Amino acid sequence: MQMEQREMVERLARFIGEQGGFDKVEIENLRRMAGGASREIWSFDATLKKGAEQSKRGLVLRRDPGAHKIDTNRRAEFLVLRAAFREGVPVPEVLWVSDDPEVLGAAFFIMERVEGETLARRLLRDAEYGQARAAMPAQLAEILARIHRIDPRKHQLDFLTAPVENAALSEVRRYEQNFRALALEPHPAFELAFRWLLGRIPKTPRRTLVHGDYRIGNVIFGPSGVRSILDWELAHLGDPMEDVGWMCVRAWRFGNDRMPVGGLGTREDFFAAYEKASGLPVDPEAARFWEVFGNLRWGIITISQARTHIDGFVKSVELASIGRRTAETELELLNLIE
Repeated sequence: MQMEQREMVERLARFIGEQGGFDKVEIENLRRMAGGASREIWSFDATLKKGAEQSKRGLVLRRDPGAHKIDTNRRAEFLVLRAAFREGVPVPEVLWVSDDPEVLGAAFFIMERVEGETLARRLLRDAEYGQARAAMPAQLAEILARIHRIDPRKHQLDFLTAPVENAALSEVRRYEQNFRALALEPHPAFELAFRWLLGRIPKTPRRTLVHGDYRIGNVIFGPSGVRSILDWELAHLGDPMEDVGWMCVRAWRFGNDRMPVGGLGTREDFFAAYEKASGLPVDPEAARFWEVFGNLRWGIITISQARTHIDGFVKSVELASIGRRTAETELELLNLIE
């Protein structure tokens, strides 16, 4: 899949020209962006010419890096993002998508570039984001309620099939199957967590669109708060409380454990803001179930990311280092289920 950057620029310009009906496309400032452990992210500026009209847009390319232990679909992510954009969720506008590996070596899509910051440690530390820290818990709760109101049928998201059984039980069984296939060594804390979860399966009366990775690390923010929600590759239909619990996972607090919701706020305030925005109650026990599940799920993902590197699919220091964080999730699970 590797190709010279000059060739990538030429192919990218040709693709955009064909898709957008432009007479000429000029690509500048193409650069690989930091982050994106599971997908490549490239930023670039495109000058688009059509007849006497000319415009310049800041764009982002999101591309598969190659074979990966977490198998997702770029076209599906593109369609979910398009639905979210149309429903007023703060997300980048998606423009073009391709499944053809002959174009850029792997499936990809192109979206607008939203300016802002993504490093959570700066959000929690820097003085310029003081207003954002105060505002974001309520903003994130309101945005999440808006996501959960999206009607998949309205936007032809038929590929997002609902679980045939209780959504919580379905997710636990799915990740247990993943864990059995991935783990190369025993993880007693994970075994205890599976037992704890299977004994406390909550009812899941609501089936909604679930973002699947709703956390501080997938937010573009500015001094006033949230600007955009990123990384929709794990979107699916399920229990909306899954997103609520995932936001509370310890790994997303970056050391500020006294504020369980992304290092920014309390569970109680976040739940209350979600209830106000959605008009629906949050069951604290269901949210706790999904928080425990979220920590277990993240632990399994750390194993998966490490295996992607170890098994030679994608050689990456970042993926290898994520594998070292499995022990953190084991400790948190023991604390939560004690």
